[in-house]
Amino acid sequence: MNKTFFYIFLLLICSNNLFGQRLKEQIEGGSFGNSRNDTINNSNETKVILSGKTKYTDYKIFSHKRDTSYIDTTLTLQKEYKFNYLRKDNFELLEFHNQGQTFNNLGYSFDNISQFPDIGFSAKQFSYLDVEDIKYYEVPTPTTEILYRTGLQQGQVVDALFTLNFSKRLNVSLSYKGLRSLGEYRQSLVSNGNFRGAFHYRTKENQYEIRGHLTSQDFFHEESGGLTADALDYFVTEDPDFTQRSRLDVNLEDAESQFDGTRVYVEHSYKILSSKDTINDKDFTNLKVGHVFTSENKFYSFNQTSTTTDIFGSANASDTTNNEAKSSITNNELNLEFNSKYVLGKFKAKANLINYSYGYDTILNTSSSINKLKLEGSAISVGADWNARIKNFQLNADAALTPGSGRLSGSHLQGEAVYLKDSLFGLKGSLLLSSKSPNFNTLLHQSKYDDYNWQNDFSNVNTRDLGFAFTSKLINANLNFTNIDNYTYFDENNLPQQYGSQITYLKVKANREFKFWKLGLDNTVMYQNVTSGAEVFRVPEFVTRNTLYYTDEWFKGKPMLVNIGVTFKYFTKYNANAYNPLLAEFTLQNTDEIGYPTFDVFFNARVRRTRIYFKIDNVTSSFSEKNYFSAPNYPYRDFTIRFGLVWNWFI
Repeated sequence: MNKTFFYIFLLLICSNNLFGQRLKEQIEGGSFGNSRNDTINNSNETKVILSGKTKYTDYKIFSHKRDTSYIDTTLTLQKEYKFNYLRKDNFELLEFHNQGQTFNNLGYSFDNISQFPDIGFSAKQFSYLDVEDIKYYEVPTPTTEILYRTGLQQGQVVDALFTLNFSKRLNVSLSYKGLRSLGEYRQSLVSNGNFRGAFHYRTKENQYEIRGHLTSQDFFHEESGGLTADALDYFVTEDPDFTQRSRLDVNLEDAESQFDGTRVYVEHSYKILSSKDTINDKDFTNLKVGHVFTSENKFYSFNQTSTTTDIFGSANASDTTNNEAKSSITNNELNLEFNSKYVLGKFKAKANLINYSYGYDTILNTSSSINKLKLEGSAISVGADWNARIKNFQLNADAALTPGSGRLSGSHLQGEAVYLKDSLFGLKGSLLLSSKSPNFNTLLHQSKYDDYNWQNDFSNVNTRDLGFAFTSKLINANLNFTNIDNYTYFDENNLPQQYGSQITYLKVKANREFKFWKLGLDNTVMYQNVTSGAEVFRVPEFVTRNTLYYTDEWFKGKPMLVNIGVTFKYFTKYNANAYNPLLAEFTLQNTDEIGYPTFDVFFNARVRRTRIYFKIDNVTSSFSEKNYFSAPNYPYRDFTIRFGLVWNWFI
């Protein structure tokens, strides 16, 4: 990881007095308030003064889709769920024992499928920040946020943000998240880094606007291959000689993986025709031409100095080169956007020119029959976006078509209709139709291990997802019904395959919170059913998370808000996928079922603009059955105490 950026943050950061504030979420551009975001509704406090003439609504955050929220210094239960390395609610994920490692899936979502295939090696990309994950800011004063969290055994996580506006129309932000954590088990060191630099500028009359970002991300992991058969028996039977987990043997002693990615993204537009509403000073009619440039490079390597282990099969002794795959995608988009009171909503027509390359520099195994080093080519895609608001309805649609017979050929259609009844309730219906190539690593892969070399010509994966969501003060609920043709997966022999029949997947998730006095009980339940294709698409039938917590203001003058509670999580047994460190993918297995409860205790507090987190993970592990695993041969974490904080400065 490049620590220079972190030192720059420390030099730039200085503090000033500022009262913590409650913040609200604003729904714009078709966003839907059923997800539990950091921001909260606070419509009665729009005149809160922070310093001078600034209000909390002046500290804005813009998503990739231009939805607006505000910098949040509140302490809520949802903040507890998101206080992790991903900084997301990981209800549908099963974490490995060391933070920064990969996750197994307890559920799947298909509402954010990209139009084009990716390099693959998906187990290394849970913490990879895509274009949609980058935030842009607008702040009246320089603003800083620091997140700190202790690691496992040795190490810590630091996520630092610094943003300022040089003028009202020009903002620049720098962010860096760094992690180094030594796990309890051998060969489980994690060292990750995510650097983001973003900017946003618009002219005085908003005629020209440009925004963009630069990212550099690296993920280094030692790979253990899981516990050996003997070590696994020592763990399950609670052998007293192996309570110190570093004494347990692992399958790999000298293996490590590296995943890197860099991206340049620039989006700008020019308004060639515009008129204004003279009363409200708002755009009345406009015609806008735009250009979006994206260039992204990804690299994955698996390195092992010896081949003494047999878990990957035989290796070509004459080949010492390790797995090294590279991908590069460049996308240039031209678009024309029209918005008028005489036309329903905003319409954008777009055309994309995409160039891609994936592969290897040389043949890594002379015993393989592979005759192609790279998959590369270009494609043209055309499409349109449409957004409209009719009273309480918001309609959004996005369509794209990539004709031809190349690797990027396919289609993408995504639409949603949202109805919001003030703050009482909201309804959303969504539809996704996607046809795209499988990830590149399923089509071409090389290794010095003989069994890990293939060259495939798979069909497009066709996904259809129909979703409904309901949100209110009483209950939040989601239902998704998904069909997948040509589902691509890795089988029990670690080989990529396409399922010949159709996957039929139903997911229902509901959340309900009860409050009495200073107590709260938050309940989230998910039901899943795979009626067709369960032999290759594995999920637990039920997943539940229940949190009982206490919230109160402590001490005279109420300087501290505390949030104390216990979280119970449980999922029913299922044949969870196995983790293959060479592929950085999860594969099918039919021998081990995983399903167990966990209890986590937390004590969180807010003092002005600082949120303090104290947590004990898996508190019952010292006396419960040793059946908790993240994947076969990979135990979940034991009793662990964590400490962390999030601190904001508004200079």
